Amino acid sequence: MAVSATSLPFQEQNQFLRRKLNLPTNGWTDVYGREHDYAFTVAGANRDDLVADFHQAVQRAIEGGTTLEDFRKDFDRIVAKYGWSYNGGRNWRSRVIYETNMRSSYMAGRYEQLLAVREERPFWQYLHSDAVEFPRPEHEAWNGMVLRWDDPWWQYHFPINAWGCQCSVRALSYDDLVRMGKTGPDTAPPIVFEQRTIGQRSPQGPRTVTVPVGIDPGFEHIPGQARLESAVPRPRPDEELIPATAPGLPSRLAGDPLPPPRAISTERLLPEGLTDEAYASSYLAEFGASLESPALFRDVLGERLVIGKALFTERKSGELKANKNGRGRWLRLLADALKAPDEVWTRLEWLGAVGQAVVRRRYVARFTVEGLQVPAVAVFEVGKDGWVGVTTFPPHQDEYLETVRQGIRLYRRQD
Repeated sequence: MAVSATSLPFQEQNQFLRRKLNLPTNGWTDVYGREHDYAFTVAGANRDDLVADFHQAVQRAIEGGTTLEDFRKDFDRIVAKYGWSYNGGRNWRSRVIYETNMRSSYMAGRYEQLLAVREERPFWQYLHSDAVEFPRPEHEAWNGMVLRWDDPWWQYHFPINAWGCQCSVRALSYDDLVRMGKTGPDTAPPIVFEQRTIGQRSPQGPRTVTVPVGIDPGFEHIPGQARLESAVPRPRPDEELIPATAPGLPSRLAGDPLPPPRAISTERLLPEGLTDEAYASSYLAEFGASLESPALFRDVLGERLVIGKALFTERKSGELKANKNGRGRWLRLLADALKAPDEVWTRLEWLGAVGQAVVRRRYVARFTVEGLQVPAVAVFEVGKDGWVGVTTFPPHQDEYLETVRQGIRLYRRQD
């Protein structure tokens, strides 16, 4: 399929896709609706490098104005490189990735352009595409309708509105309306909501969402709106995806308990009073690394992590700090959490201090330790901004675990 005239790339479209951060997922429902303004995902691609390669391929296709067949060459190369097993046929899956990203990024850029001229051209007209092979009756019924840019109807119906939807919007002035024989905008049709069940085959299980009739689940929002408004105070702050006080998306919590904790002996703990070099060396040895030689470790997801001295080296001072906050004695538990976690979670989070977002991955594990009444919790957290390790025996573990068991669960121990 050739790139259509409405798909020709432009600055706002390219920037929308470039600003997205790569977020691994297990299913298409893991990241939903407005969350796609921040996160680039490919349903079922749960490894960082796999998602990154797809992001580059889609960006290349959009910026270069290439065809679906050109993108499929990249699709085949990436699938072969990682041995990725995906749902659906090759032609269908590659088309969904290509066309959905092409159309959503185009309409996000278009939304930004329309807002920029809303004073001169305050009326928006819904346009249905005749190129759609199986048109939706609701979308055809909306064709040609003219509403003000701030009509609440657009919050749910600004294209794209469904899988394969090619509808669009154009801006009109009052003079344009007069030439069309209108004295003002049309009256928006009533918004009728219905409940739909999604994620029947998702690892996280199905859930029910409420969407307007004629809108596919996940498309009931304006592409790019959340990204444009993220720096502006919202009338309802609880709806902001990355608020300054509670950063992160997705914010969905685990609905089930962790697997039973694994028992370990006190011999697994390191002695107190060791040097930073000794504590760091003990941790690195768990992965076949040393202070002089790093090692490449592959986790339960297949992600590769470099384990070396730099994990314990302060960025500013260059000093070795392996016993920060007294964690030295528990470093082997952090190693166990990374090597054999109970769960692995990922989330896109906002760092207010530096004004940027990062994707973090958390490896969570629990252990019962001889002589301790409360199970130990070990969390190894890693992102491009560095890593942090937490070992704790909180009296209110459920509350603490809620803060780390949220986002997208990529792995759960089954034994």
